[in-house]
Amino acid sequence: MFGYRVPAPDEAMLISGGKRGLGAAPFRVVTGHGAFVLPVFRKTRFLTLAMCEAEVAETCVTKQGIALTVRAVIAFKVGNDTESIVNAGQRFLSDQDQMSILTGRIFAGHLRSIIGSMTVEEIVTERQKLATEVLETSKTEMGTIGLTVDSLQIQSIDDGETGYISAMSAPHTAAIRRQAQIAQAQATQASVEAEQVAARNQAEYARQTAVVKAQYSAEIDRAQAEAAQAGPLAQAHAQQEVLAAQTELAQRAAELRQQQLVAEIVRPAEAEAERIRVLALADAERMKIQAEAAASFDRVALDRMLIDQLPLIVKEAAGGLAGANVNVLNGADGLGEIAAGLVGQGLTILDSVRQNLGSPQTRSAPQDRRPEIGQVEIE
Repeated sequence: MFGYRVPAPDEAMLISGGKRGLGAAPFRVVTGHGAFVLPVFRKTRFLTLAMCEAEVAETCVTKQGIALTVRAVIAFKVGNDTESIVNAGQRFLSDQDQMSILTGRIFAGHLRSIIGSMTVEEIVTERQKLATEVLETSKTEMGTIGLTVDSLQIQSIDDGETGYISAMSAPHTAAIRRQAQIAQAQATQASVEAEQVAARNQAEYARQTAVVKAQYSAEIDRAQAEAAQAGPLAQAHAQQEVLAAQTELAQRAAELRQQQLVAEIVRPAEAEAERIRVLALADAERMKIQAEAAASFDRVALDRMLIDQLPLIVKEAAGGLAGANVNVLNGADGLGEIAAGLVGQGLTILDSVRQNLGSPQTRSAPQDRRPEIGQVEIE
């Protein structure tokens, strides 16, 4: 439609001319919808609401007097409310590129101010704190010109040739290097240990495999040997059983033959020997009886002969006294005693002869013995 204008989604349409609907603003702000604009009587301009970027590279002096070059990036845009659009439109509508330039300058000033109150250590270690303080201090000023800051990023902090930051980081760098070396050494040691464990495991596995193979091989060899020996062993067992049977049969035959020999030879021989022994005993007994009978007969005959010879013996004994010098001590009684002694001597001789004949030992003649006859002394 002729005279109807619509702004883009990231634009604010500013309509100037006329007095209705303006309020305190010098122009009417339209966003998100269109509006009818009378030609010639109204003038239309567009203000971007898109995100803009400003870069800052500023040399700042810290609290310690050390110069630092700080690089930062600021992301900003025109505020969405009507007041911010009016403020920004009044300042940047004719040259909207000035928003980035002015924003960079504003933030450069706040950076110098805040960094001047901080040490290098704080700036390096607390970058977020630095960014937050810069945003807080610039918020009011940015709102005045209708801009809002979405983010502030500190990209780099450089001390130039002073080497302060490097010196400050040297202990940390050394510690980090030391930790890195320790970690590397530990990693190397762990790697070596892992390799050793893997080698040991591999060697153990190889050993177990070799043992199992050897066992399998031994079992196979043993099975083959047993299979090879099965036939000869069976034959040997059979021959052994045959030999055992033959041996048992031979033993039984020998026992039977022995029994036959005992029955045929030993028993008759024993019976014959017993018969001979009995006959010998009987014959010996007979001869003993005969010998005893003969001895008894001889003794009787000898006794008879000695009795018959006794007077002669006495006579001979008395004859021995003839021519002997005999002294009779007690007269007639002494003569009687001499006679009695002669008779007793004859009886003693008879008894001695009789004993010698009855003794089985070698008979010896009795020794001459001169008995005492009374109290007769013979010279």
